[in-house]
Amino acid sequence: MRTAIYPGTFDPVTNGHLDILHRAIYLFDRVIVAVASESNKQTLFSLEERQELLRCETSDMKNVEVKSFGGLTVDFARECGAVALIRGLRAMTDFEYEFQLALMNKKLAPDIETVFLMTKSEYSFISSSSIKSAASLKGDVSGLVPPNVEKAMIQKYNKMV
Repeated sequence: MRTAIYPGTFDPVTNGHLDILHRAIYLFDRVIVAVASESNKQTLFSLEERQELLRCETSDMKNVEVKSFGGLTVDFARECGAVALIRGLRAMTDFEYEFQLALMNKKLAPDIETVFLMTKSEYSFISSSSIKSAASLKGDVSGLVPPNVEKAMIQKYNKMV
């Protein structure tokens, strides 16, 4: 069974993330969406909330699991028996960062490949950060995130006011 890890903070999960995931499940027998517990980013949602939002969105995908991890992604990939890391690309600026990350991961784990998937053009401009920024100012993020994520964001930001 060929397993891949799709790592990220997913704060929040976007339609761009899901686009990448939908294509990854056709390339691998099993895809683990690996939600990072540690991040240098300030998260809106707790680790548990991010996992739950992802589980809701992936409940109909038979070969997808949602798990959390800490530490090095390649160590988690090895624990899961993964042969690849899935990384999404939106633009050339993503590529520079992702290329450096892939080279470091290859140095740390020569047995694990990085597979880059380009997001659909309609999602190429969105990021979790830009969605949070828009939503915090009561901007319409429908169509950029799943409906349950939009609802959760509205609830979060309404509590902060």
